Amino acid sequence: MSTELKPRTSDINGRLWGARARDWADIQEATFQPVYEAVLERTAVGPGTRYLDVGCGSGLAAQIAARRGAEVSGIDAADALLEIARTRTPNGKFERGDLESLPFADKTFDVFTGFNSFQYAGNPVAALKPGAARDQARWLHRDRHMGSARGHGGGRRCDRFKAVAAAASARCARPIRAFRRDGSAQVRFRCRAHPRRIFDVENPFVYADEATAIRGWNSAGVAARAMENSSEQAVSEAHAKAIAPFRQSDGSYRLRATFRCLLARVA
Repeated sequence: MSTELKPRTSDINGRLWGARARDWADIQEATFQPVYEAVLERTAVGPGTRYLDVGCGSGLAAQIAARRGAEVSGIDAADALLEIARTRTPNGKFERGDLESLPFADKTFDVFTGFNSFQYAGNPVAALKPGAARDQARWLHRDRHMGSARGHGGGRRCDRFKAVAAAASARCARPIRAFRRDGSAQVRFRCRAHPRRIFDVENPFVYADEATAIRGWNSAGVAARAMENSSEQAVSEAHAKAIAPFRQSDGSYRLRATFRCLLARVA
């Protein structure tokens, strides 16, 4: 099937990622905060910045941007996550929608970000193809910024990737591939943006105990789908086994993790 003809999947993603929205917001999303702060700092988000987070989840990145003085908006597939985002940032504008087709007028934003979001689009190619991504560029003022980040292997030092791969194997799901260092030409072609920098952020995942870690890992949409295919017990056992090597002497869990971030400027 042509990538342009593949269906939108906001309904199914909304159901899966919203299934355990409170656990995602309270536990798992917080583990990404260093990445959010690094990208917002490097894109100079501050007072007066008109900022959009694509795939905003429960709105932590938007909340951080608002604290920096930005005027924030977000779009996501999960109503349950959007409710939390609205509570966190009452002055923000949060809407439900698809990543492939976003309802914004020209020059609406100065900066937009996508943190671990584009790979979950029903049609990732369409979300970053010339048409859709040029639309994304269209909402931005000329010479303004876009930022994106996702987890990657990070070599032997990335405990999170090892654990995700182990858990994914047990769940019969494949781990997510990372940005390649040579991906700048793809971005330039697809979204009329000029990549300015690709950098890594060390972002360890830390949990107080096993129960907290499993609640966090079980809150992801991929875990919800795995539970539908097997059971909550099976997924929880797979996660417990995957994180076991990273238990600390005090009973907490610490997984080293690296996120690759790409910053670009609109042409």
